[in-house]
Amino acid sequence: MARFDTSFDATSVEPTTAYELLPAGKYRAQIVESEMRVTKNGMGQFLWLMIDILEGEQKGRKIFDQLNLVNPNPTTVEIAQRTLSAICHATGRMHVSDSEELHLIPMTIQVKIKPPKNGYGESNAIAYLPPDKGTAAAARPAKPVSDPAGSSVPPKMASAPWNKKG
Repeated sequence: MARFDTSFDATSVEPTTAYELLPAGKYRAQIVESEMRVTKNGMGQFLWLMIDILEGEQKGRKIFDQLNLVNPNPTTVEIAQRTLSAICHATGRMHVSDSEELHLIPMTIQVKIKPPKNGYGESNAIAYLPPDKGTAAAARPAKPVSDPAGSSVPPKMASAPWNKKG
């Protein structure tokens, strides 16, 4: 039995509602919280992520992911590391030492619906997508091009279509 200090009035607090899956599709999103947590069996650790949807009908919704980065099963760790790499590529942060370095960086995610499995109902699965090639190229400085003599020549900038002559 747990005795409350005061009487709880449920009419003054909105009750929780059933969890609804995020519909399948592409979304602009960002990581807003993360932390390392211990697995249920105590044999490993996973990176827990809270992701906020930034645009569209689902704006403000949260979706969660977890990456089993410390686990006795090497395949599980490899999958988690590949997912973390995808997040790094999606955010443009290639070298990180703290998950907080990935917070508040807009990226594109692909959400899918996983069918029920092992007694659990349907769930969301998240894939982290690389930036569009146009966005990625604009974000990275172009590499210098070597001329036949071996000297470094700055790359030629493409003309805007509206500046090209007839």
